[in-house]
Amino acid sequence: MRTILEDLYYGNITPNEQRMVPDSEMKKAVDRVASCEKQLMEQIGETEQETLTKLIRSQHEINSITATENFILGFRLGVRLMAECMDENDGDIRTGGE
Repeated sequence: MRTILEDLYYGNITPNEQRMVPDSEMKKAVDRVASCEKQLMEQIGETEQETLTKLIRSQHEINSITATENFILGFRLGVRLMAECMDENDGDIRTGGE
């Protein structure tokens, strides 16, 4: 437990960092997106490229915000689960709890 707390303190834990496995579905999807983006950039003009770039960046921002919110919600749920597990007076009929 102490090692995890020390890693958190020193910034060695980055929950959003992940490596893609070369032949994973995620890697294939990322490659498809990159290929489509490249094709679109080659087919459209400079003004449209700027608009597409803004769209892509905005979608990345939305994805980042969503990932952060989902992490927080999941973490909070985990803490609630742990808190409930620690409650010794939770109505367990085997221990006489109410």
